[in-house]
Amino acid sequence: MTERPTLSWDGAVAKVDPVELRTDVPHSARVYDYFLGGKNNYPADREAAELVLKSGPNTRISALANRAFLHRIARYLAGTVGVRQFLDIGTGIPTSPNLHEIAQGVTADARVVYADHDPIVLAHARALLVGKPEGRTAYIDADLREPEKILGSPTLLETLDLSEPVALSVIAILHFIPDSDDPLGLMRRYLDALPSGSFLAITHVTPDFAPEEARQVTEIYRARGIPLQARTRAEVGRFFDGLELVEPGVQVVHRWRPDAGTDLSATDAQVNLYGGLARKR
Repeated sequence: MTERPTLSWDGAVAKVDPVELRTDVPHSARVYDYFLGGKNNYPADREAAELVLKSGPNTRISALANRAFLHRIARYLAGTVGVRQFLDIGTGIPTSPNLHEIAQGVTADARVVYADHDPIVLAHARALLVGKPEGRTAYIDADLREPEKILGSPTLLETLDLSEPVALSVIAILHFIPDSDDPLGLMRRYLDALPSGSFLAITHVTPDFAPEEARQVTEIYRARGIPLQARTRAEVGRFFDGLELVEPGVQVVHRWRPDAGTDLSATDAQVNLYGGLARKR
């Protein structure tokens, strides 16, 4: 596969219908972009983010720790385990290095499919997430709540071989899926379609260390039309039922296999995210 020409972020977004973007209401991906110091957010996103930061001043620490966890997971899977196929749902606005950059930096033939339902995310992804020629990078416009649409997408089926192990990453997205949408059932539908030897990686907001902060942040998101549901360690652990957890199991993300670049000075309350990785038998 030949590399596509790189487009500018502004040029990519300019091609999207402004009405479709709904920049007048905050979106979780753009709020997260603001926490990471990105510029691809709008006044409604920044207003929501600043309110969150007043109640949860450590949110930026949490976002950066979450990003670092994804990098370590990708290196572990592509390097130590030898996984060559990745499905990342709830991709978010690209912030380099992205999953495919990490995976293809370890093994150039890695194949990565990104899925997200925000038009600005997809516009940026298609312009900027260009993989190495030896591998493959593709993008699907779909929501996590649509497993059959994602798994049956011609784009996915042309990129990934579902008879071979796939690493499914659902990073900082399941806390936006309330119990009423059956997140456990959704994840089971994805895992049922993946073969033995596949992996599931999750990060999730928790109320375990700073319950009052979590309550206030939840209210801010919900008041702006973004469902948020923090879950306990036991509740996060249920997403891995029936799978083989990779040591050290479900941990606060900066304590999961930290490397030389991991900031271990942050407290669990500052990070406030659980993460884990498990293998399907």
